[in-house]
Amino acid sequence: MLGGIGYFYGQSKISIPKNSNVKSHDDFLLYWPAELYTAVPSRPFFPRGFLWDEGFHQLLIWRWDLHISLDIVGHWLDLINIDGWIPREQILGAEALSKVPAEFVLQHSSNGNPPTLFLVLRDLVNGIKKNKFTASESNDIISFLQQAFVRLEAWFQWFNTTQLGKDVGSYYWHGRDNLTIRELNPKTLSSGLDDYPRASHPTEDERHLDLRCWMLLAADCMNSVAELIWKENKPEKDYSSTSNLLSDFDTLNQMHFDHASGAYFDFGNHTEKVRLSWKENMIGNNYVNRELVREVLERPELKLVPHVGYVSLFPFMTRIIPSESWILEKQLDLISNRSILWTNYGLRSLAKTSSMYMKRNTEHDAPYWRGPIWMNMNYMILSSLRHYSLENGPYRDKARAIYEELRDNLIRNVVQNYHQTGFLWEQYDQKQGKGKGARVFTGWTSLVLLIMAEAYNEM
Repeated sequence: MLGGIGYFYGQSKISIPKNSNVKSHDDFLLYWPAELYTAVPSRPFFPRGFLWDEGFHQLLIWRWDLHISLDIVGHWLDLINIDGWIPREQILGAEALSKVPAEFVLQHSSNGNPPTLFLVLRDLVNGIKKNKFTASESNDIISFLQQAFVRLEAWFQWFNTTQLGKDVGSYYWHGRDNLTIRELNPKTLSSGLDDYPRASHPTEDERHLDLRCWMLLAADCMNSVAELIWKENKPEKDYSSTSNLLSDFDTLNQMHFDHASGAYFDFGNHTEKVRLSWKENMIGNNYVNRELVREVLERPELKLVPHVGYVSLFPFMTRIIPSESWILEKQLDLISNRSILWTNYGLRSLAKTSSMYMKRNTEHDAPYWRGPIWMNMNYMILSSLRHYSLENGPYRDKARAIYEELRDNLIRNVVQNYHQTGFLWEQYDQKQGKGKGARVFTGWTSLVLLIMAEAYNEM
């Protein structure tokens, strides 16, 4: 991962909103010339900064060199615009641009990305509280947070206004295509989980469970940072009220819990009766073109979206569920069930029982977050398994047993693949454990080191 840290310089291309009065000869505006010091997911395949990857990268890097990590986080926060938005993908300079398909170059100022930098900041604040740093290091962290606070406030405020849902305490990822006739399920690139199945018909009525939980993390972290750096004078904004709202267990369950399956889900305008079908188009007099198009066989309705996978476990990952709740046992059952998420190599991203499991999203889009094993989510799930194994409650022994077996499976598989191929991989196959996607993926797959060290994030 350290070898992937680089310095980039250039200008992002920002899409002009359709309702904008801005006139341009092209369909984009240039962001200001910017520099970015950052780690990257994979230098050969993804030589650029990704906002949601970077939070996971820094969980490892701050433990190696605190000041490099603060420098990197500072560079990311310096990319914030006047509205509080940070472009999620940083395509700065020729090297980065050469590796990006044209359709992904433009950044959209309406779209977010998981604010994972708060994972790092929370680690640092907790470290100060538990005296894990020297006095000099603690002073450097506090000084950094004081200088960064105005940007962090703007970033939080951007999320808490632009991504709000219709109901109090609900949020939804912007940027889904509600007019597509190509995609089996319109992608949610802004969530970082790309083709993970959401509501079949995107609308403003959606409630995205993972974004709600990311906002809890952000509010909780902002509250902790404010308490740390403004001991005498409280800041104007009260982040504890947002944190309390989003951590309310009853409200969460009313919005996202399905009693029949014991699982948490997104909510939206949805039908399961969607498929890709071949359609023939006559071009000219003697040429027939075949293409896969989306076919909807049933009228969608507003309801919970019944796909068990990583998104379903976000309340577990953010530890909203009380240690004595029967719902916690249900979560542990979902995690450990071999017919749903459990494999001998880690937890798969989408349940085998899902109608979208390992389904292509278009003719050319192979399944990505629809089955394969990803290290960043497994790390967060392990972190919470360990948390619940240490909490008083009727399920601590069950959590401990699942934690130990899952940890062993993940480590064994990554090490075995490394010995066989010489690489860390972007994702791992859920059937045989083989590395898939980009190799030399020394981004968040490197979290396996923290799993080995049992160094987890705390709430």
